[in-house]
Amino acid sequence: MQISRTARARVAATFFLMGAFAPAISNATIVEIDTNLGVIEVNLYDLGTPATVANFLEYVNNGDYTNSVIHRSIANFVVQGGGVLTDQNANLTAITTRPAVVNEPVYANVRGTIAMAKQPNFANSATSQWFFNLGDNTANLDNSNGGFTVFGEVVAGMNVVDAIAAVQTYNGVSGFDDFPLQNFTTPPVQVDNYIVVNSVTVTDTTVDTAAGLNPTPTTANSGGGGNGGGNGGGGGGALGLFGLLGLLTLGRRSASRI
Repeated sequence: MQISRTARARVAATFFLMGAFAPAISNATIVEIDTNLGVIEVNLYDLGTPATVANFLEYVNNGDYTNSVIHRSIANFVVQGGGVLTDQNANLTAITTRPAVVNEPVYANVRGTIAMAKQPNFANSATSQWFFNLGDNTANLDNSNGGFTVFGEVVAGMNVVDAIAAVQTYNGVSGFDDFPLQNFTTPPVQVDNYIVVNSVTVTDTTVDTAAGLNPTPTTANSGGGGNGGGNGGGGGGALGLFGLLGLLTLGRRSASRI
């Protein structure tokens, strides 16, 4: 059956309009965070938080997270990394950071999301450090310090995040508190005691990888993105020599001291 030129034009116009009014895909790039407890697959929100994703991927593509460690874990709150590296002698050094990225508090800090840590009382201060939300932290983190930018979600390997969260934590590890150490008995700390991020790699940049995702919008009140806001920020534990600043201590559990 032949389709007239007019009919073809109408069909083309219909598809054009469908595309014009289709919702924008806000998440595309997939990265794998390979740890010594397993692999965590994260789908990033490229269009929803473009500056934050670009900042994170710059660290990823430069290999800055290779041999980094998870330096903070608080039950039912967060697991945090991206701040320090280890060598084979278990020495810790700070990751060299780039200029801070603008805050993009678009999505909610719900369980399974990844967000940027930053300095207290300074909304636009995120650099290299990130954290996984272990629970629903919207009431706190969406409304503190201009809101903490959620820039992706775990699509596979949340059991690995939970396994990291289950590791015993200790205070006073190179100045950090709430520092997870596995199979640790007595000092000194060995590299095998750390939760190590072996690498972070991009595995997929196809836009339609986000088709099944539906990020939760932030619960924050409008207008909260200035350089103040809230009574806490996030960057690490208090790593003495490196001057890394801490995330909110809400929900903190007691930890053993070494």
